[in-house]
Amino acid sequence: MTDATINTVTISKADIPSGGMKSYKQEDDSIILITRDDDEFRAFDGKCPHAGADLGNGLRCGNRVVCPWHHATFDSRDGTLLEPIATKGLTQYELTHDGDNLTVDTSAQVTGQVTGQVENDKLTDTHTIIVGGGGAGFMTADQLRQGGYGGKITLISKEDKAPYNRPLLSKAFLAGKMDEDKLLLGGVDWADNNNIELRLNQTVSEVLPNEATVVIEDNDGNSERQTADFLVVATGAKPNLPPITGAEIDGVYTLRSMSDAKLIKAASHDQRVVIIGTGFIGMETASALAQAGTTASITVIGQGSRVMGNIVSETVSNALIKLHEEKGINFVFDATVNEITKVDRQMDKDGDNNNQAFSNVGGVTLANGEHIDADIVILGTGVSPRTEILSEVNDPDGVQVDAHLQLRDGVYALGDIAKASNQMGRMRIEHWRVALQHGIVTAAAILNDDSVDSLEARIPFFWTMQYGKSLRYSGHAETPDHNILLGTPDTHDYIEYYFDDEGEDTRASAASTLGRDKELVAFSELLRRGHTPTRAQLNAGFDIIEQAHALSR
Repeated sequence: MTDATINTVTISKADIPSGGMKSYKQEDDSIILITRDDDEFRAFDGKCPHAGADLGNGLRCGNRVVCPWHHATFDSRDGTLLEPIATKGLTQYELTHDGDNLTVDTSAQVTGQVTGQVENDKLTDTHTIIVGGGGAGFMTADQLRQGGYGGKITLISKEDKAPYNRPLLSKAFLAGKMDEDKLLLGGVDWADNNNIELRLNQTVSEVLPNEATVVIEDNDGNSERQTADFLVVATGAKPNLPPITGAEIDGVYTLRSMSDAKLIKAASHDQRVVIIGTGFIGMETASALAQAGTTASITVIGQGSRVMGNIVSETVSNALIKLHEEKGINFVFDATVNEITKVDRQMDKDGDNNNQAFSNVGGVTLANGEHIDADIVILGTGVSPRTEILSEVNDPDGVQVDAHLQLRDGVYALGDIAKASNQMGRMRIEHWRVALQHGIVTAAAILNDDSVDSLEARIPFFWTMQYGKSLRYSGHAETPDHNILLGTPDTHDYIEYYFDDEGEDTRASAASTLGRDKELVAFSELLRRGHTPTRAQLNAGFDIIEQAHALSR
């Protein structure tokens, strides 16, 4: 490959096999991705729009180009977004044929690829109301506009901020590695650029599904009713407050919103921090605060004997514990917190409270009588769906919807509150990528676009970032204890497959990895197609990448 000019690159056709792809990194750090089907070549921006991963390090399966990091998926023929976590497709460049070579002009985008060229001429006389400013609500609004929706869109959020990337609160914001404005989904001017009415600091107190009507209240207590042609309810989840004495006192925090993260960030300086819970939120919070380096100490308390025990095996859990301990985290396992104790502290005479006494955390007392000193406590004890406003149509574990997230004609429930059918069956899943999938599916349903896969053709995926190490998980398993582990978790180089039982012919239903991203992409594609390997196949040395390629040819 040689540079012809600043904007053009010459590439040998022989470098790329038919049905394959290859990326070319440029001196300016840009990446060009070439896909080939027989004599048909296409050129794209080779950086994933989500986090900049080199898509050439991912996997191409049929017409699907899958990002190695977070499994965003794009159509190899035109760059269309097929799966989040990216929120837009790939920019496609013009190319010309010159015998055995191709010349790519990165200054010339293929017609229709330029942002803003969508003609918003569909359903122009309709109104869509979206309740909730999280990932599902944002993605619904964004995909409606990208799909040509020309009606009015109103997005109602109880928060004071436009939609933002919530998972990065515990992955990057708390660690001091990402500023608040970088978390905004779609950028600072997303709502204005897409003609979306943002109604912030407002709460929907009631949803009347049969009437497609909502009751909206603002912070001053004023209320109004609005009726929509399409109503999307994506109210998310709220942190669980465990039945621990003292859980309500000052100095006890949960992490769900930007305001929560800001409070924790400010309150944790030079303080002894106790985190209750060893799920991925608890572990990410410990990692982020440790990386920030501003606390006096961090102790994590778990009821079980391992971290993320419902997700990964004991061996992988031990590797994660070791990683945290090397960064100074203290663990207390097999422990139940009975009480968060309270102490009266006196503000300094020069403080803002003019020597006025106030209450705060003094520590936690365990069921065995042990007391652990603490200045703040963070609860990582799970979440529950915010379904109160839809209580008449609920079951206790979410809102029953169809494969297009529809509850009633024109009324949709999605994100953390939705109990919907995907490739793995009917379930409620509290993961960011699933929420974005819900937004894509809902927007397509509103637009009556049957070219977009329903939820039943998709699989769940999530990742957790701890100390710069990204553990990724695809699929769903009831327990991690029926497993096959390949590699060495201690060196952060493994892939682990999970099964519903110990049968030799049982197919894997989930997998997790550190460091073997391409194998997990291959597993995900096989899972999506219903062809994951059996226990016997994996024990016999099954080549999962080759099989993913073979099934997609």
